[in-house]
Amino acid sequence: MKLALLSDIHANLRALHACLAHAQEAGATHHAVLGDLTGYGAEPAQVVDAVMHLAARGAVVLGGNHDALAVQPPAQPQTHGDLSAAWTHGQLDAAQCAFLARLPLHAQLGSAWLVHASADAPANWHYVDNPHRAQRSLAAACAHSGVSHVFCGHVHHQRLYYQGAARALMEFMPTPGVAIPVPAHRQWLATVGSVGQPRDGDPRAMYALFDATQGRLTFHRVAYEYRAAAAAVRRTPQPGWFAQRLEEGR
Repeated sequence: MKLALLSDIHANLRALHACLAHAQEAGATHHAVLGDLTGYGAEPAQVVDAVMHLAARGAVVLGGNHDALAVQPPAQPQTHGDLSAAWTHGQLDAAQCAFLARLPLHAQLGSAWLVHASADAPANWHYVDNPHRAQRSLAAACAHSGVSHVFCGHVHHQRLYYQGAARALMEFMPTPGVAIPVPAHRQWLATVGSVGQPRDGDPRAMYALFDATQGRLTFHRVAYEYRAAAAAVRRTPQPGWFAQRLEEGR
């Protein structure tokens, strides 16, 4: 099994198409979408439709915090994210909202535990952005039988954490395109990055490919038409800095 791991699409259809095409060329046989299909971007309905099509073909799809907001936006928006959720909700039809509303927060696929945020409290949307938080998430997921790999999104960065010989959790920054051995006799947690809104200063889309048969994980960066995606955002009533983020990768 070669599992394409896609997260935080954020209504960016161009980035999603680019990552799916790249994954197909890389030999992906399965897909998992780890939440936040919506929010910030210009094409929430089109992205949800595309992911619904993936789900119909057997993809695992999880819900994220922005998806929950899109289904039920705050009655009195307080933040830009709340305003984006209200606009997004108006772009979705009843079937799309129903699809988002019934998405699970976690799933197991072979040795892999899939979750949007932290596995120890998925509905609290904790960011797994340091070894301490990664340790808590890893321990919660690996308490389930057969789990040795945890894959999550939410933080918009690509990182790998693993259990060292001294039991201390080690953090590793991957090189895009370079396969990393992740054998099942150790425990691993990866944040797979954001398809639709990278925040590390590089506008290229992110996803990861897990080869379960070979025990290898490859993080990828994929070029796409981010300027066109930004222009599409500017044609919506959402804040202009949502578009600037796509251009700057921040």
